[in-house]
Formats: sequence, structure tokens, C-alpha cells
Amino acid sequence: MAKDQKKENPIPEEEQDLNGPAPEQEAEAGTAETPGEGGDAIQEEEPQKDQGQLLAEAADKYLRLAAEYDNYRKRTAKEKENAWSEAKAQTVAAFLPVYDNLERALKQETADEAYKKGVEMTMKGLQDALTGLGVEMIPALGETFDPNRHNAVMHCDDGEAGESTIVEVFQQGFICGDKVIRFSMVKVAN
Repeated sequence: MAKDQKKENPIPEEEQDLNGPAPEQEAEAGTAETPGEGGDAIQEEEPQKDQGQLLAEAADKYLRLAAEYDNYRKRTAKEKENAWSEAKAQTVAAFLPVYDNLERALKQETADEAYKKGVEMTMKGLQDALTGLGVEMIPALGETFDPNRHNAVMHCDDGEAGESTIVEVFQQGFICGDKVIRFSMVKVAN
């Protein structure tokens, strides 16, 4: 009797058809596949493909993230450099009227040598400060006119000077790296 009870299935036959064969029936029928046979071998390869695909996708995501971060790092470094250059240019531009006034003061004749020496020393200090910031004067007098660096406010006919040669500088121009802080105001020969 014990053998008969083990073979009996507590699930009614109608439900067995819907749920598939009961595990005991599979074992009795010998339909269970061994690991080396068809069905399980395919099932084992699919998870390996999925893992390979997942690994490839993860590697791709990592490379994209690394590239995005590198671009972000470069972009922020460039923005910092541009912000620094712009701030430096604005600061220097604020001091250029002082430079112009000192230059005018040096051109004036004076009998007081101590006063003249003081103005010269002040001008030298300002020029050294500008040089320390990487600011340079734009060469103008005797140079060929360059619209990217010079602002022509007058033209003249001068037979001695060559065509498009700067013959007079009204206001000195300054440049910092490739950025023009102020254009030179010049007179150009035709």
C-alpha cells in the first residue's frame, strides 16, 4: 500500500495538464534531461551570451562615461582659463588710463628733476606689473598696419613711408597672449 500512495498524485488530472507533468511523473517517465543533453546545453549557453553581452555593454558604458568625464574635465579647465584671461584683461583695461596719464606726464617738460624721476619710476613700476601679468605693448610705430591689432584713426600721404605703414601712435595698444586688450590708435600712410 505504501507504494500505491507514493504513486498517487494529489493534484487532479485536469490541473496536471495545465501545469505540465508533475515532477514525480517526469522522473518516472525518464523525460528529465541530463546536463549533457540538448535542452540544458542551450540554456547554459544563453546565460553566457547574456553575461558576455552584459559585460560588453558595461564596458561600453564605462568607456562612454570615461570619455564624457575627460571632455568635462577639459571643458572646465578651458572655461577656467578663459575666465582668468577675461578677468585679467578687464583688470588691465581698468589701469590703462593711468598708463596713458603717466605717459602724458612724461612728455611734459618740467624743471623739477625729482618730480620727473618720480613719474618715471611710477611708469616703470606699472610697466613691470603689466609684464608680470603677461601683458605686452603692441608694436606700432614703423610697423605695417594690421587691423587685428591697430585702429587707424587718420591717414596721410607720406612719400618717405611705405604704403600702409604706421607713422604716428596716438594711444598705445596692449595684448595679453592672443587677446587684444586695447587696439593701438594710429596714423597710417597711404
